[in-house]
Amino acid sequence: MTIETTKQAMTRWHEMLGSGDVTILNELLADDVVFRSPVAFQPYSGKAIVYFILTNVIQVFENFTYHREFISEDGHNVVLEFSANVSHKSLKGIDMIQFNELGQIVDFEVMIRPKSGLDALALQMSQRMQAFQSGRTD
Repeated sequence: MTIETTKQAMTRWHEMLGSGDVTILNELLADDVVFRSPVAFQPYSGKAIVYFILTNVIQVFENFTYHREFISEDGHNVVLEFSANVSHKSLKGIDMIQFNELGQIVDFEVMIRPKSGLDALALQMSQRMQAFQSGRTD
């Protein structure tokens, strides 16, 4: 894994957000990816559920903007600072993303503030998660 591999993956990430082509997530997410939500105690594991979460968060966020990006020296980790609105509430947050040797996301953790913005996001996402989980057969 090199920093270049991570930079290439991040270029694809930004392309996805800019174009709205969420199918790019299929190449970016490892099969065993874990998502750590700011509103759920237990992490979500597996490509299908993480794909669902990320594609829905993209829909829920309004005026989403990344402000800063930091890559660790070993090239395995990226931290992205962002701002967005959800249901007329402003929020700021960070995405902490860990990559494997192939440049695929293996761990995605989100932290958000203030509580009013987090609460608005939690409400929107809980409705979508309930619909998703009620449709599951496993």
